[in-house]
Amino acid sequence: MTRVSVRERAVFFPDADALVLSDLHVGRADASAVDFPLGEGTDLAERLRAYCAEFAPGEVVFAGDVLHRFDRVTERHVAALETLAETCGDAGADPVFVAGNHDTMLAEGWSGDVHDEYRLADGTLVCHGHREPDGDADRYVVGHDHPTLAVEGRRRPCVLYGPDAYRGGDVLMLPAFTRLAAGVEVNGMRGADFDSPLVRDADDFRPLVRDAEAGETLTFPPLGKLRRLL
Repeated sequence: MTRVSVRERAVFFPDADALVLSDLHVGRADASAVDFPLGEGTDLAERLRAYCAEFAPGEVVFAGDVLHRFDRVTERHVAALETLAETCGDAGADPVFVAGNHDTMLAEGWSGDVHDEYRLADGTLVCHGHREPDGDADRYVVGHDHPTLAVEGRRRPCVLYGPDAYRGGDVLMLPAFTRLAAGVEVNGMRGADFDSPLVRDADDFRPLVRDAEAGETLTFPPLGKLRRLL
């Protein structure tokens, strides 16, 4: 795999100068009984700001399911989108929005372009992953399934890396950037258990987990081997 910096809920591609994150689900807190102490929008913006400060990306790509509600977009949701865009702008990065299956109203809340898929400067193709992409690439970045890995009884967001997994290209599946989504535990999952059509055979997908305290990314065995170790 070419150079990629994995963080807890995002990845940075230095050769493309791009930070990519997925599944913000802005507005999820509206329908949630969870008391989120920082506030949904504040938490998203603060973590985005921290990654922008670390990497100084030229662009930030939101890889789908930016919004949570299918049926409407409120003034609060529009304000949250503007805050995210302003956070990017303040860091000198261009915000790029890619539509996911939840984003039927995204064009109503965002005045800029909304892409079905987006190609980074290094050729990586970013799409949400709920359907097969139109373009071909050596590497695809998707979200959609919200992968987590259970480690010592604790679920941790993980990036799944599948070499040559789709049309001969590598696949990186990102966890949800929102912390309000519990995520799905991938430890025992097979290809048919994933919603994304870009995961056909899950056995070769490796979970990558960021250990923020140690400042390193942990690489686990492929899921096919991991299931036998459970």
